[in-house]
Amino acid sequence: MKVYFHVCIETWTNTYLIVNDDPNVMEAIIVDPSQITNRLIDLIEGNGYKLVGILITHNHAHHIDGLRTLTKIYNATVYAADSETYGMNSCILNGDGMTRIANFNVEFFSIPGHSPDSMVYKIGDILFTGDTLISGETGSTSSQYSKKLLCGKIKDKLFKLPNRTLIFPGHGTPGTIESEKQFNMDLM
Repeated sequence: MKVYFHVCIETWTNTYLIVNDDPNVMEAIIVDPSQITNRLIDLIEGNGYKLVGILITHNHAHHIDGLRTLTKIYNATVYAADSETYGMNSCILNGDGMTRIANFNVEFFSIPGHSPDSMVYKIGDILFTGDTLISGETGSTSSQYSKKLLCGKIKDKLFKLPNRTLIFPGHGTPGTIESEKQFNMDLM
């Protein structure tokens, strides 16, 4: 597995391209297609990957601005919890579970709080957290109730994962479960 990082400078939003470069597979997944650039397309096309999945962590415009472009170019399945992000080739995610994409086991966790449709995806030892969990903080919320819900779900679902689990957030730098347990002020 390879993970390519791409940042949209206009909104400081992270997009990730996850590829299975096994010569028998050569498939890719994109997480939060905020902006589709020539560099991102070149990574897919130049390496001969087939884009088969698009994972949406939540339906905020700066995380999905490139979704329409991707679905015009590729016949990839969109995985999301909000019906407004669906196209003709989509998969509705509810609750927690697992699916298989690009020959990877992709676990998904519903963690509302930042938004009602917030999803976190785990592939191998990497969590793609969107705005649910950002290095050193949690995503913004609209009320104290939402903040409490968000923090409780993070502790109940994500903090049970191994400390070495990497966190690739929707904004900012990567972290680990261990560093969030020790230094995230929102979760203490």
